[in-house]
Amino acid sequence: MSSSPQLTPSSEKSTPVLAGYLDKHLPGPFETLTHYANQVVEASDEAGIPRKTLELMNFRASQINGCAFCLDLHHKRARKYGETEQRLALLSAHAESGLFTKEEEVALELVEEITTMSISHPSPELFARARDVYTEQQIAVLCMAAIGINAFNRLSILSSHPVRVGKHARG
Repeated sequence: MSSSPQLTPSSEKSTPVLAGYLDKHLPGPFETLTHYANQVVEASDEAGIPRKTLELMNFRASQINGCAFCLDLHHKRARKYGETEQRLALLSAHAESGLFTKEEEVALELVEEITTMSISHPSPELFARARDVYTEQQIAVLCMAAIGINAFNRLSILSSHPVRVGKHARG
């Protein structure tokens, strides 16, 4: 009977529990991934997709994947771009909340289906709905954004990147 590794909260001084800091061991591929993400943001800006929409997607994929480091990072970024605490709190129930635009709903569905595509491939119906509110270029950007955040989630989870405690988090 094999036991799975015990995951414990990391601190900046502790040794990562899983694969070690992959970004430190292989900085070249990490820099390439970061460059990819920056290119997606640039393409998003050029295509007219709000950064807030990208951050909602990043946050949602990180929820699905269970990446604490990325959840913390993208929560802060979403707030920076004007996202509300209420919408972030209800993001996992976005379809039922009635708080998101048609465009945001489609973007969130895309990231959910791309994130879970090992279980079920994204549906043609979703892409048909996406074409009702986005151009082909915008859909490509949203798909590439979903691919990128999933790569970052996996890197951060395997590296056991720590969540840094904020000055107002304790107490």
